[in-house]
Amino acid sequence: MAHTFDELVAKQRAADEAHSRVRQLRDAYGPPTRTKWSEHQTTTWETAWRAWRDLARDVRLAVTEYARTEGRPLHEIEAELKRATGNHD
Repeated sequence: MAHTFDELVAKQRAADEAHSRVRQLRDAYGPPTRTKWSEHQTTTWETAWRAWRDLARDVRLAVTEYARTEGRPLHEIEAELKRATGNHD
């Protein structure tokens, strides 16, 4: 399925938000090696982590397909996506 660049931006923003949620939970709960997490905390973090992982995978696949469809190098699309999302990581 071909994607538009705007769809790629939306997918990347969703993945970035999910990653932010994982970091927020880790910061709120403390490192699991130093703090015993409750079962609820563990489940919440794992669910957030899986959501981020799945969204990041979907972005990667969509960007690869988009670059192939457009006949452009992957690194160019990735750079444009970073600029469009303000992602400077």
